[in-house]
Amino acid sequence: MNRAAPFLAKLTLPLLFVGAIALAHWVKATPMSAAVPAPSTAASDVPFYATRFEHQPDPKTLTALGRVLFSDRTLSASGEMACASCHDPAHAYGPANHLAVQLGGPHGTLPGLRAVPSLKYHQAVPPFAERFFDNDGDDSRDQGPTGGLDWDGRAGSAHEQAAGPLLSPFEMANASKEAVLAQLRASPNAAAMRDAFGAHLFDDPKRAWNALLLALEVFQQSPRDFYPYDSKYDAYLRGQLQLSAAEARGLAVFNDPEKGNCASCHISTVKRGAFPDFTDFGQIAIGVPRNRAIPANADPAFRDLGVCGPLRTDLQGRDEYCGLFRTPSLRNVALRGAFFHNGVYTRLDEAVRFYALRDTAPQKVYGSGRTHRFDDLPEKYQDNLNKEGPFGAQPGGKPTLTEAEIADVVTFLKTLTDGYVAPQVDKVAAAKKTR
Repeated sequence: MNRAAPFLAKLTLPLLFVGAIALAHWVKATPMSAAVPAPSTAASDVPFYATRFEHQPDPKTLTALGRVLFSDRTLSASGEMACASCHDPAHAYGPANHLAVQLGGPHGTLPGLRAVPSLKYHQAVPPFAERFFDNDGDDSRDQGPTGGLDWDGRAGSAHEQAAGPLLSPFEMANASKEAVLAQLRASPNAAAMRDAFGAHLFDDPKRAWNALLLALEVFQQSPRDFYPYDSKYDAYLRGQLQLSAAEARGLAVFNDPEKGNCASCHISTVKRGAFPDFTDFGQIAIGVPRNRAIPANADPAFRDLGVCGPLRTDLQGRDEYCGLFRTPSLRNVALRGAFFHNGVYTRLDEAVRFYALRDTAPQKVYGSGRTHRFDDLPEKYQDNLNKEGPFGAQPGGKPTLTEAEIADVVTFLKTLTDGYVAPQVDKVAAAKKTR
């Protein structure tokens, strides 16, 4: 299932200096200047990155503005929810709690359908494609559906992803784009928007909407905030330290095709000079158990089938996509309180153990009885399930991972947490040891 994308090599230093891949596209379509005449035509039919503004803000301004808007609660219908409410900067831009789904809606009481993912390390995710051919190896092999943001890949860019929660009925719950803009126009951040994009920004709703999304997108492409590559594992890759014995064992199990085989989807090695994001960006069905703590699942007829719906509508009726969800990055996974698209597990060791027991001891995963197996995926879609290692064994067979190996993998995964600070060396004690 390796879909390590060739476009990672395109994440070059110039883009890092710009501060956003999105901004690079925009700059190509829009010459930068301190000020240009107010646009005379509406932005309604103009491609997003070709949007012309009265002022063309620089990357630093856009990043700072997007950072403020990310925490602006006035952009929600309730006035109590911001992007940061679910994507907490202190928790790798994911939830700060162990809830399977977060509460939102007009009054902040409506539960969502899926676990909220982290927004970190999304800078190289390609738009969704039904067919993906990876030129890092055998480029004739169709890797299947790949890419896109959100659990089902329906958002093709960071600005499309940012628009989703603003209009989702169980998230920020605005009735329309115009409702969002009315709140933004009346908010304390309206002046900063006009300063950045021009005094007449709000005269054209389409242009104002694009300005809001552009600021959020550029902020979410900020390397310092969203892809710093400063974990303990990154220090290890740079040759600055050695992993502990348990961490090294966990990495070996993680990479071993006969053991965890985790790296087949969660790429762990440097490719073409790019540090790994621990995902191949693919869409895959693994059949995690139904989470009955999600209120929507109280209806036995409700099924979250990922790429084929219900939130994604363009591929409904495509049975081969039912049960598929995007492979998330494992960076900062130890900070999460709920795992997989439905948050069914709340401990990292439980999530790793699922891979060892899904096929060998399904009664421990789904409960006893044949009918409980893959209880969240109807039988007619179960041919979509991934059967590569560590899956594929028969019930009653020997799991590919022992409890000790599961513990080692968890220990290794903790090295993927950003913000690693090497322990301070006691220079006095070290000097005494050398005497």
